[in-house]
This record gives sequence, structure tokens and C-alpha cells, in this order.
Amino acid sequence: WLALAGISESKTYYITIAELEGMQGKTAERRLRVAGDVQPGSIVRSADRVQFVLRQENRTLKVVYTGRDPLPDTFRDNAQALADGRLGPDGVFEAKKIQAKCASKYEAKPGAPQPTSRAT
Repeated sequence: WLALAGISESKTYYITIAELEGMQGKTAERRLRVAGDVQPGSIVRSADRVQFVLRQENRTLKVVYTGRDPLPDTFRDNAQALADGRLGPDGVFEAKKIQAKCASKYEAKPGAPQPTSRAT
């Protein structure tokens, strides 16, 4: 039974902010992963938490991170982030883990020539 409980707890789903909004009350005590971009200017750091806003298209989600691990170096404004945790009763996502990558490192600058592949 303990093995099954552990497997069940480790299952998570990547959802969008729109999907989270559409779940209306079905998220209580459910571990979720929500993806989005860190809204510029929204990161507020304090001694025991980091608050920020994830955005996707015209939707936003307030997030508070209280995990023990330090945030990744790539966590900054406009970074693509994945928050792992639960939605609180107040509508704020309570994250215990954060993953982030800086999209600008992996995308070509506007107007830059795109790499091409050639047969050798």
C-alpha cells in the first residue's frame, strides 16, 4: 500500500494557467505543475519566500515559493518557469519547487539569420 501511495503522490501534470482556472475547486490538496513566463517586475524576495507572477497570454497566476532549494540561476523576469505545488484556497499557487530556463539564451535574436543544416 505504501508503494502505491508513493506512486500516486509523485504523479503530476503540466497544466496551463487557463486549465487551472477551468478546474474550479477540483484542485484542493492536489499536487500540480503550472507553466508560464515570469512577469517582468513581479519578483519579490523576502527571508522565507519568493513571490512572483506567472503569465500566459492574457492570464496571470500569483505564486509564492517557500521551498528549501535555492531558485535556479535562470529564474528571472521573462524566464519560462514551472511551479510545482498546490493551489491555495485564496487562489495563490503555493510552490515547493521551481524550474526555470531563460528563453533568450536558446532563441535567435529578431532579425538574426537562422542556422541552416548542410549535408557533408
